[in-house]
Amino acid sequence: MITEFRSVVDTSVILASVINHSEEIGRIDASSTEEILQASAITLPKDKTIKPHIHKLQTRHTRGTQEAWVVIKGLLLVTLFDTDEKVVTTIPLIEGDCFVLYRGGHTFQVMSDDAKIFEIKNGPYYGAEFDAQPITN
Repeated sequence: MITEFRSVVDTSVILASVINHSEEIGRIDASSTEEILQASAITLPKDKTIKPHIHKLQTRHTRGTQEAWVVIKGLLLVTLFDTDEKVVTTIPLIEGDCFVLYRGGHTFQVMSDDAKIFEIKNGPYYGAEFDAQPITN
């Protein structure tokens, strides 16, 4: 299942999505084709083979940073901020969930022992001092 979280400032804008356990068969895209970061949930049957391939070199122009976390272990509590830096919602993430942030801001608190996530973001990434702006309200 994919849950979208929309901006309160502009409800046509998707701030983030969460992909979690689903019994749906096939591919479910969490991001629109216009997003910098593409995320999908894909259910694959036994013996499925993806044809060998190489991705074509393409010039892409992007602006901003989008990121995703896959929770490997533990429980996180994510606070999602709108583009005006006001809190939109708080989202619990459990093992197997994938959180994708397209715009707005975030923070999270680890609610369990020994949590582990995979973080994926578009690059190049030069560090938080160049990439992140603190939310002060």
